[in-house]
Amino acid sequence: MGWGPDPIWSSATLVSNEPACASGKSALLQVQVPAETSAEFTTPGQYVQVRLDDGMEQPLFLAMASAPNADSDILEFLVKKTDNNDWLTEMNDSENLQISQVLGGGFAMEENLEGFKYDFPTQNLYLFAAGSGLAPIKSAVESGKLNVQPVAGGRSCRLYYGERTAEDLCCVDRFAEWEAAGIQVVPVLSQPNDETWEGRSGYLQNALEEDGIAIPRNSGALLCGMKGMTEAVKNLLTQAGVFEGRVLFNF
Repeated sequence: MGWGPDPIWSSATLVSNEPACASGKSALLQVQVPAETSAEFTTPGQYVQVRLDDGMEQPLFLAMASAPNADSDILEFLVKKTDNNDWLTEMNDSENLQISQVLGGGFAMEENLEGFKYDFPTQNLYLFAAGSGLAPIKSAVESGKLNVQPVAGGRSCRLYYGERTAEDLCCVDRFAEWEAAGIQVVPVLSQPNDETWEGRSGYLQNALEEDGIAIPRNSGALLCGMKGMTEAVKNLLTQAGVFEGRVLFNF
């Protein structure tokens, strides 16, 4: 497929398929996988390939939405519904599929965000997720590996999360938990369809440009989403003075 090594396939079972948002345009799937597959998942941002059977020519590439946990055989995926993946998003509980080994290195957080590799420690962390790009960001948030400290002098963290409408926002039932852990959640809607929406509108890069980056040399970022957004955000961050090596992608 051109994305890393050839997949090694194993059998897996869908155990839960629930709407991830009010509009129903995304699904939150839980898949039971072999123990060795779960053990391979060590870093938020890693991904797998999934397919229905060996006759399927185009497997899907999905980043895990759950935090790494070698003691659990369940992986969680956040999938935006399209005509090309309805075989998965419309699948019933207990149905079988095939899953590859865990692929990719994920977000290189420990190497680039911790310590003094870039002269200054990372005190301010920015997360950017658009659409189903929330999946690996959610994994990072719930992993505890961001080392956010919601106390004076601790590491701060802000999540900019973009969708078209409020009904498309996924995992809103987790926002309060994330906020309690010190992660400020900033939803940004590109097409708000309700006049009562009082949050941010436009695109993630516009929101970042409006807010600015207080101390760029002390900042780092994780990004996942469409290419236009990630390129624009990366340019804003690096031009402001964030070290390029601290602008992390999972692919």
